[in-house]
Amino acid sequence: MIFANIEYLFLLLLLIPYIVWYFIRRKKTEPTMQVSTTRMYMNAPRSWKLYLLHAPFLLRIAAFVMIVLVLARPQTTDNWQNTEIEGIDIMLSVDVSTSMLAEDLKPNRLEAAKKVAAEFINGRPNDNIGLTIFAGEAFTQCPLTIDHAVLLNLFNSIKGDIAQRGLIEDGTAIGMGLANSISRLKDSKAKSKVIILLTDGSNNRGDISPLTAAEIAKQFGIRVYTIGVGTNGTAPYPMPTYAGIQYVNVPVEIDEQTLIQIAGTTNGNYFRATSNSKLEEVYREIDKLEKTKLNVKEFSKREEAYLPFALVAFLCILLELVLRNTVLKKIP
Repeated sequence: MIFANIEYLFLLLLLIPYIVWYFIRRKKTEPTMQVSTTRMYMNAPRSWKLYLLHAPFLLRIAAFVMIVLVLARPQTTDNWQNTEIEGIDIMLSVDVSTSMLAEDLKPNRLEAAKKVAAEFINGRPNDNIGLTIFAGEAFTQCPLTIDHAVLLNLFNSIKGDIAQRGLIEDGTAIGMGLANSISRLKDSKAKSKVIILLTDGSNNRGDISPLTAAEIAKQFGIRVYTIGVGTNGTAPYPMPTYAGIQYVNVPVEIDEQTLIQIAGTTNGNYFRATSNSKLEEVYREIDKLEKTKLNVKEFSKREEAYLPFALVAFLCILLELVLRNTVLKKIP
């Protein structure tokens, strides 16, 4: 809870002289009667009215405090702020073609890439990060966002069989995946704009060549880090048959020359991940990227919360009037 007019709380300082005045005045105004001794009254029962003697005074103080709080305008809030933090804009461009189901990385290339990328995202809470996926075509799975919970949910929902089920055309359109990520970053105001492109093959689909996309990225000041994922030689690939899943060894054909050229054109780096641990090392290396400042705005709704204080003040005043005119009424 916050107060819109917090300066009114200084009125509470008036209670100090009022309390002092009350006790000084009480000694002077109480009726007295002189007697030779008070010993005969020592065992006299005390009236319950004696305990209520200062009740009007306490109720008046409580009412005054509540009225001051009402004037200060208490409000409920969800702690909204406009802060400046460090971060960069990053688009992850991930190959989801059927070859990513090869199991030279465990449990397979795609799941290993998802796991390591999720750790990378969790380690950069201040960055705007988005996700593009591609096979024979490309589309944006998640635009740039600082809400990483949403990003991770969309990332984890990707399955390796989306090309087999016909949800996306199979193949490897590296140029299209890169171009899609560029379209998400080209209007960014961040000083540092980065694409992390992960693939296990060579470009064989799409209308835009990888090197043309790299030139476009260079024009927009976007740095591209490329990752070739897959072991050397051959990799076990699960092949569905009538007899169940059969594993066949397929050659690993990564167009490293093109990936190196993409990285070189955009002042980035090329990495080769031949195992899960190598893939983790690659993302740790990329994690050392420079940072720039971003403005992050968080909004919430404020609501006036004076009503409970006003009701308490009203009840205190009402109860004081009732006590003064009934059980504590004074006869002049």
